Amino acid sequence: MNSALFQQINYEKAYRENRLKAANWVLEHPETLEELLQFCFHEDTKLATKATWVLEFVCRKNIQLIFPYLDFIFEKLPAAKSDGQVRSFGLICELITIGYYQKKQKEYREALTQKHKEVMTECCFDWMITNQKVACQARAMTALYFLGTEAAWIHPELASIIQQNLSEGSAGYVNRGQKTLDLISACSKG
Repeated sequence: MNSALFQQINYEKAYRENRLKAANWVLEHPETLEELLQFCFHEDTKLATKATWVLEFVCRKNIQLIFPYLDFIFEKLPAAKSDGQVRSFGLICELITIGYYQKKQKEYREALTQKHKEVMTECCFDWMITNQKVACQARAMTALYFLGTEAAWIHPELASIIQQNLSEGSAGYVNRGQKTLDLISACSKG
């Protein structure tokens, strides 16, 4: 592993500037995206986490670059386990569902399949009921809310999980959880 991409993502310190620099390099070299995705699911979790952080920054700038690779991403997504990986993939799921459901963008609707949605739903629920950081769970809530506008069973399950955890949740969890419950309530009335 001594590729140009590997040199970019194998930074010493996980400073934001290092992640951003690597992401900008990938954006300038989009032909390396497939290799980056391979690194995102590498057995070396340290390397996988660094790669996933870079992927997150790439997606913040141009998420549509990953659309040709959604089959690969959703096939591998259940294997993402480290905090850094699931936090970044939680954001990516949130971005995809916002583009698909809220903004109703054509490119998202053409790229995201029913199978992708099923895997995303499963992973987001997994992140909600396992010991994950709040950032990951907050993003999973948003993704599940939007997925639940299409699959009716999701909202009651999501609401139940949020309500069970509100009393012990952090301020961030309570804030996003309450907003999500309000959205679910409004959706069921509307």
